[in-house]
Amino acid sequence: MSLPVHLVPTLDGVGVGDEVVVEGDEAHHAVAVRRLRTGERVVLTDGRGGSVTAEVATTGKRVFTALVADVATAARPAPELVVVQALPKGDRGELAVEVLTEVGTAVVVPWAAARCVAVWKGERATKSLARWRATAREAAKQARRAWFPEVAGLASTAEVAALVAGADLAVVLHEEASEPLAAVPVPAEGRIVVVVGPEGGLTDDEVATLTAAGGRAVHLGPEVLRTSTAGVVAAAALLARTPRWS
Repeated sequence: MSLPVHLVPTLDGVGVGDEVVVEGDEAHHAVAVRRLRTGERVVLTDGRGGSVTAEVATTGKRVFTALVADVATAARPAPELVVVQALPKGDRGELAVEVLTEVGTAVVVPWAAARCVAVWKGERATKSLARWRATAREAAKQARRAWFPEVAGLASTAEVAALVAGADLAVVLHEEASEPLAAVPVPAEGRIVVVVGPEGGLTDDEVATLTAAGGRAVHLGPEVLRTSTAGVVAAAALLARTPRWS
């Protein structure tokens, strides 16, 4: 049975035999919801490549301590995968973030594409972004990731174009593209950017802007996928041809 994973702010300087204190909401969930008990073993991670296996020593209302038995450090996965996700409606945004995190995406960028039905403004934008970030954090723990993904702030089309321009490979998913994703050479290092449009599709101006920035318009196949699932399908198709999945 896999050990439960808990996120801590830092593991800098922590070694075997040291005591790590876990506080706040993370500890409350472990103790009050999961019923964590002394003597149990857990994995603690800083989400930046560091993790320890530890034995719970004490528990409190919103705190527990654990003694470190083993320390591990994981290199940042390469190539780095960035997925620009146009805002879906309803809770499908959290679904997209969850599966993109599970598949190994490094950065998820919410995008206010022209045909997005959902609109992030004011308090709604703040709450929606917080939900995406919480979803990514919990999915990363479930997937036992040493490197947690970043969920960036809401991006404009100009900001997405800048991401595309700086990538080693950038693909723009478009059902009317002539080039299949399967035909695109995939780099073994660097940064791969995948742009996923909204349910209403990309506008001609968006396609022109993103391809002018260096993106390659590609299709996944004869079927048209929903925006909340297209990104993870593309991510898996690309990662399967990198050393990460070999």
